[in-house]
This record gives sequence, structure tokens and C-alpha cells, in this order.
Amino acid sequence: MSDVVRASGTVHWIGAGLSTGSGLALLCDTADRVRLWHRTEERAAQALDHLGLTGRAEPRAFDLAALTAELAPGDVVVSMLPAPEHAALLAACVRRRAHFACSSYVSDAVLEQLPAAEKAGIVVLTEAGLDPGIDHLFAHSLVARAGEAIGEGTVASYSLTSYCGGVPAVPNDFRYRFSWAPAGVLGALRSPARYLEDGEETTAARPWEATRPHVVDGETFEVYPNRDSVPFIEQYGLPAAWTPRTFVRGTLRLDGWLRAWDAVFEELKAGDDTRIAALARELAATYPTTEADHDRVVLAVSLDVRGDTGETWSGSYLLDLVGDEEESAMARCVSRPLSLAVRHILSDDLPSGLSRAAETAQRSREWLSELAGEGLEFTLRVDQ
Repeated sequence: MSDVVRASGTVHWIGAGLSTGSGLALLCDTADRVRLWHRTEERAAQALDHLGLTGRAEPRAFDLAALTAELAPGDVVVSMLPAPEHAALLAACVRRRAHFACSSYVSDAVLEQLPAAEKAGIVVLTEAGLDPGIDHLFAHSLVARAGEAIGEGTVASYSLTSYCGGVPAVPNDFRYRFSWAPAGVLGALRSPARYLEDGEETTAARPWEATRPHVVDGETFEVYPNRDSVPFIEQYGLPAAWTPRTFVRGTLRLDGWLRAWDAVFEELKAGDDTRIAALARELAATYPTTEADHDRVVLAVSLDVRGDTGETWSGSYLLDLVGDEEESAMARCVSRPLSLAVRHILSDDLPSGLSRAAETAQRSREWLSELAGEGLEFTLRVDQ
């Protein structure tokens, strides 16, 4: 592993969509210089004005060549662009020896560039938003607490569930409002989900067909598995002596969502790509998130461990946040952990190569403490 390029103090924040919030303001308090890159310089300036950051960050019109020309060794590039665009940004970072951060899952295109990134001495920080991001911090913390309580070498079985959703604060008849690309929402529903249930690996070809009720703090939601949960057993460092009964990472929706979306599911079953693309546009127009709508983010992560000789431990984290006039809940929950991660890059705290929001229990404890200190509220409950 190469020595890490020392941070220059300059941050390039790429994109000013619905997930850009107060985290950017926190960076303006920390970094020597912040540049906000958006579709046009005018749009960037408008976004800064909306966030109350006029004069504290520099607006820029984004294109890759223009960004690359301004990159210096040790700068930090923060991508708020869709995941398929990260690879090109990372390639520019490798060439200019600038660090890279995003809130998205690690893609194969990013993984392919890691050897070059390590050789260049740059940090590649991923999965540092809400989901993925805060959910990882919660899971690592719970696994560590359970291990300390009953022993990592104790023969036991466990159930870990992690559900996250952005939903309307005031339910509508559709039980949802679109705050990000509707094509992405429908695309995720068309992707198979792999998880563990009753100790067996299970794949849901149509994830919504595995929807079930899930009670969080006395309120009933609907949840379904999302993506591939299985690799996270290793990522979360669950002890080898513990056998999974249930392990699922998934999506949370308001009660009644499954029924409200019945017509959408029929379209997804038909699988007509042209029709589904048109449907995405129709739904976005019919159920948009407007400035008059407040959103709500719910993230519930639970771990239950039962030892073969009677030891038991259970714990859960809950983040339940409603947006307000100043900022949406989603913007706060994505931008603040990402900002915290970038500040650790600026402090030269992270090694070169790949890092995620949570790599260890110790980092999870530290980052959760820092997020709580900055006003991101969540609760921990433990029963033994």
C-alpha cells in the first residue's frame, strides 16, 4: 500500500440534487475551499443560495474535462452523481492523485481501478451515506456489542435485519412520493434479491412478492428484501461460531404500499422495457415530492443472538427523521455521514485504497458518536 497523498484542503462536490443538504455546509466550515459543480454555473449558484452557502463555496459548471483541469494532488472529489458515472470520476482522480468519496455501493467499475488508486496513494471512500452508510455503522456496532456480551466464540444462532426507506411524512393514497429517479425505483424492484431465511439461502425473483409486515417502535410497516444481502455477513464481521437464522437487508415502505402498487407490479411482471420507462415518467409526474411535501426516513437495524447453552442478546438501532422547511430528511441523512467521511479524509485519517463508512466496530462507534454530536438523532435499545 502506498503512502497516502496528504489532503490539500480543497473539496469538489459534484451534483446538487435532492440528497445534497447540510453536510455540504459542514464541509464549508471545515475545508479550506469548497467548489460545487452542477449542470451550469448558474444552477450551482442557485443551489448554494438555497442552502445559504453563497460566498462560502464556489459555483462551477460541471463537465469532466473542466473538473480534471482544476484537480490538484490531495483534493477530494465527492460524487453525488448516479453510480454509473463514478468510474470516470475515479479515473480522473487517479490521474490527478485526488481522493474520491461517494455514498453508493462499490461497483465493479470502481473495483477495477483500486490497484491503480492504491498505487496513486488516494483514498476511495464508498458506502458513506444513509443506506449504504449509517446502516453499516449500526450493524457493526450491534455485532460488536453482542460479541462482547455473549462471546464471539460462543456457539449461537442469530437474526439480523436491516430495513431502510424514504417515505412521505403524511401518507398519500399511493403510499409513496418519488424523491429520486423513478426508473431507479422500478429497476430495483425488477432485480432479484438474495437473503437468508430460516437458515436457508433464498432468492426472490420479484422482491415485492416477499413483502411482509414489520413492526418498528409500535408502528407497522411493509418490508421486502433488496439486492444481495449475503456478502454483508462477512463485511459486518459476524463471528464464525454464530449461525444465521435470518440475514436480510431490505427496503421499508408504509403500511398499505403493496396494495397501492398492485397495478405497477402488473406492469413490472409484463417486463416491457419501453412501457416501464413510460410508466416511470407517469408516476414521477403523478406522485412527485414537492416543496410542500415533507419526507420521512426510517432506518431500523436489529440483531438477536441466541447461544446454544441459553445465552441471549438483542439490540436495535432506530433512526426516524422527518424533513422540515430547511432540509429534507433524505438530504440530511445522506449528506451528513458523507460529509463526516470527507472530513476524515481531510484529516488524513484513512488509508489509501478502498474504505467504506464502517470497516471496524471502533470506527462505527466513533462515527456514530460524531454524527449524534452534530444533531443526527437515533436511538439504541439493548436487551439481555
